[in-house]
Amino acid sequence: MNLWRKLACVILVVVVCASVAANWLAPAGYARQYREATNAAPSRSHWLGTDEIGRDRFARVLYGTRISLLLAPAAALLSTLMAALIGGLAGYLGGVWARLAMAITDLFLSLPWLFLLITARALMPLNVSPLVSVLVTFLLLGLLGWTTAARVLCTTAGALRSADFVRQARAAGVPGQRLFWIHVMPNLKPVLYAQFWISIPVFILSEANLGILGLGVAEPMPSWGSLLKELEGLVSLGDEPWKFVPLILLVLVVMSFQLLLSRHDEVAA
Repeated sequence: MNLWRKLACVILVVVVCASVAANWLAPAGYARQYREATNAAPSRSHWLGTDEIGRDRFARVLYGTRISLLLAPAAALLSTLMAALIGGLAGYLGGVWARLAMAITDLFLSLPWLFLLITARALMPLNVSPLVSVLVTFLLLGLLGWTTAARVLCTTAGALRSADFVRQARAAGVPGQRLFWIHVMPNLKPVLYAQFWISIPVFILSEANLGILGLGVAEPMPSWGSLLKELEGLVSLGDEPWKFVPLILLVLVVMSFQLLLSRHDEVAA
């Protein structure tokens, strides 16, 4: 592991630990309003200042990071499981099932899924609770992000179906269901593992895009998207540079994931 990948690991560990320790680092919480210090500059009391209604930005960055880094992997896990069940099972069965699965996958790939997310999120009531908005946002990400991996898994499972060890197990009388779970699925693990890790930064960026449009996590719960939305009213880069902390943090996390993924690709190659 070279220096850059070690640095990526350190960044991810520090960011995850800081977000998990948000209750200790910012005990006042992300929703408390300091009405006497609205839109304040950074100080000893508020390390990143306060927003326009007096909420501590440092606390909101910590809690928003926690939401993205906990729920994006959950959405990635959901999309990976769906890809395994749809793509992997269809590829193993072959024939009409594989053609049907690929037709459905092609249909989903032809649709602009970001616009589908925007449409589905916009149809929700405006007074939806923050917890529901978080769950719905990342549930939609997981339900719509499985298609690319499903195509790869369908092709890989189709190749495994005619492999010698699968034929030998079938000839020995192993039932089809057991054959799939015991012999085929373990050989799909590298693809599933790669899909899971690739999906995490994709879902983090997708939520950020929705948040910038005002369709992500509902207020007062913070997320990287809602924090980046504050940059819309920024006139000059030098006026309030502390507002760029969420953007810098987002870029560092996504870059760290990409560096670690490149290492996984090299090992797989």
